[in-house]
Amino acid sequence: MKRLFARLKRMFRLSYGQKIFLLATIPLIAAAAIALLVAFQSRQLAEREIAALEAQLIAAKRKEMKNYIALARTAFINIYGRAGPGDEKAKLAVTQILSAMIYGQDGYFFVFDYDGNNLVSPRQTYLIGKNWRDLKDINGTPITSELIRLARKGGGYHSFDWIKPSTGETARMIAYVAGLQDWKWAIGTGIFIDDVLETVAAARSTTQARIRSTFVWIGVITLAALFMVFLTGLLITIRERRLADAKLKELTQRIFDTQEEERSRVARELHDSISQILVGARYALELARRHLTNGDQRAPGSLNKGIDGLSGAIQEVRRISRDLRPGVLDDLGLGPALKALTDEFSTRTGIETDFETVVFSNRLDKDSKIALYRIAQEALMNIERHSGASRVSLKLGGHKRGATMRIQDNGCGIAPPDQLRIHKSGIGIRNMQERMEQLDGTLRILSSRSGTIVEAEVPLSHLLPPESKKKASA
Repeated sequence: MKRLFARLKRMFRLSYGQKIFLLATIPLIAAAAIALLVAFQSRQLAEREIAALEAQLIAAKRKEMKNYIALARTAFINIYGRAGPGDEKAKLAVTQILSAMIYGQDGYFFVFDYDGNNLVSPRQTYLIGKNWRDLKDINGTPITSELIRLARKGGGYHSFDWIKPSTGETARMIAYVAGLQDWKWAIGTGIFIDDVLETVAAARSTTQARIRSTFVWIGVITLAALFMVFLTGLLITIRERRLADAKLKELTQRIFDTQEEERSRVARELHDSISQILVGARYALELARRHLTNGDQRAPGSLNKGIDGLSGAIQEVRRISRDLRPGVLDDLGLGPALKALTDEFSTRTGIETDFETVVFSNRLDKDSKIALYRIAQEALMNIERHSGASRVSLKLGGHKRGATMRIQDNGCGIAPPDQLRIHKSGIGIRNMQERMEQLDGTLRILSSRSGTIVEAEVPLSHLLPPESKKKASA
């Protein structure tokens, strides 16, 4: 197995020149990726613009059809309004009016009764008087049944393929139909959108041609630049390689000499320096033991100094640990943790601090506790360093919307944004805002010359159900 790995390693080991060539191909790969990305994004943008254009054109066609139907209703509304459900003369008069209302080369009105019988079709008269209930287009899309269904509901749009009267060819049509419920008629009109589809297809073709042209130019410019870089690098490599080979041999020999010299120096240092220091430390420890055994008066003082130093180190470790993650926050909750924070702040700074909280009927989840504690920690730090306040109040309470923490001081206020300077060790006002955004909460900062108010609100979704047996603090 080892031999196989060694053989494969030799097979895929690259020479200096091969590494140079491989390095030169990296810009080519990057440029190709950039070109593909540009082409892809351009095509997506073009498709979105074309889709928007198509939607606008079709919306205009639909609005136009609705206006046509409104005009048609105006033409026969008096007759329809005075007639009863079985007034055949009125129906005949309305069909005559609608048959005469043709517009453009292909525009006309059609009428089907709810049984599927065609009553009006002036440009395709062969449809009149026949039942077309099961009529479908060449794609199998139901036509008459769907129009009747829309008319029963009051009206709507339907799209299908239909024969264009002016050309006799099948084209895409959008129809709008409305219902005359007293007569059980579906009256409608349609507009062919082949011109819209042709416009969209032409726009798409033009856009794709431009994208291809841009992509080709990007490729040509990139390849030309890469070729120049590659050629220049190749010439430099050929010129420098011979010098590099000679210098490499010299450097290799110098490395061997340096290794031997360094080994000699380390061996000498170990023997002459470290060894003597260790021996001296051993004698010093034995002397301290003899002093303790003989009751020397100097021993207790040294031990007390060492104990004091260890105590100070322990206190410093505890302080750092408390700043990083206070244990009371996990053990007792947010309220006691904020109480300890404000007490320590008041003791350290001499600023009068009031803390007020209430027992929550619900409990804050872990993320909310940490976020509110860090916001309070940052706010108090900013007050200490920048506000010059003499009094601070911190209130924590729950309500129907969730939980709110309010910190107020009587300091000089926050400087304008262009003059605001936040200490590097804090999370900063921006991170305070980001903490609340992660919880879907809100952070409000109100500042004036008479003081600053920082208010953080956590939504109700971050409050856990109330405990049944014991009260739980935040």
